Order: sequence, then structure tokens, then C-alpha cells
Amino acid sequence: MTDEPPPLDPAELGAYFALIEVSSLLKHSVEQQLKEAGGLSYVQFQLLARLGDAPGGRQRMTDLADGVVYSRSGLTYQVGLLEQAGLVARSASIDDERAVEVTLTDAGREVLAAVFPGHIAVLQELFLAPLDHGDVQALERILGAVRTHMRAIPPRSAAPRRRRS
Repeated sequence: MTDEPPPLDPAELGAYFALIEVSSLLKHSVEQQLKEAGGLSYVQFQLLARLGDAPGGRQRMTDLADGVVYSRSGLTYQVGLLEQAGLVARSASIDDERAVEVTLTDAGREVLAAVFPGHIAVLQELFLAPLDHGDVQALERILGAVRTHMRAIPPRSAAPRRRRS
């Protein structure tokens, strides 16, 4: 007797392949737009956008890595590039001197402002155009449930670090 999972049915397989293809097509177009409009990679945009939404434009490095599901070493490299470009600044955490915080600079906010209109246009044209409002709400509900499930059992590289007490 084997413990192999049952094969995927055609609808499950179709949903999976559609998600992968849509994700790849959208990411490719978004990456092109971000590079042309602001000289940013996709992950750099994610980092700046998360900082732009964070209180005070500031977030701990580990929280950023967990939020964008990126390795901590890869994040350190990307933040270093953004810091060299003057888009972010790193400093010791005010709450925990062992932690490093990243803060969005005024130049970083300007780059975000420059790329957002084109970013939104790409999303509207490629991703949202074939959907009505009800479709978007259903998609948000479905993908939100999948995201919540996956965040509850993340791969080791994406698992949040335990905080020291």
C-alpha cells in the first residue's frame, strides 16, 4: 500500500496551470514596466511598496523578508542595492538594537510615485480587464483563502523567525 496522493482531476490541474501561466505572464509585464519607469526589479518594487504602506515607512528586515517571501540573504542584497540608490536607509531598530530596520526615503517615495501609474495600468489592462467586480471579489476570496493556508504552513525559507523574548 502506498501513501501517494491521488492524482489531480482535470479541473484541479487546469486551475493550477492557469494560475502558473497567469502569474508568469503578469509578472513579466509588471517587471518590464517597473524597469522602464523606475529602474526597479519586481522584488525591489515589492520592498518599496511594503515600506510605503508601513507606519512611518519603516519595517524590520526580517518582517520584510517574511512579507515578500524572500530569503534573508537575498533581501540583504536587494536592500543594499536600494540603499546605494538612496531609496531606503538601514538603521538599528529603536525597539531592539539587534534588529535592523529599513526606512523608505523621500527619493524612494518619488520612485514609487513614478512607477505606480504604469503599474496600475498594467494590472488593469492584463489582469482586471476581463473580470467584472463580482469576479474580482470571488478571486480575492479564493486566493486569500489559499494564501492564508499557505502562510500557515510556509516552506522553511519563508517561515517567520521566532522572536527572542
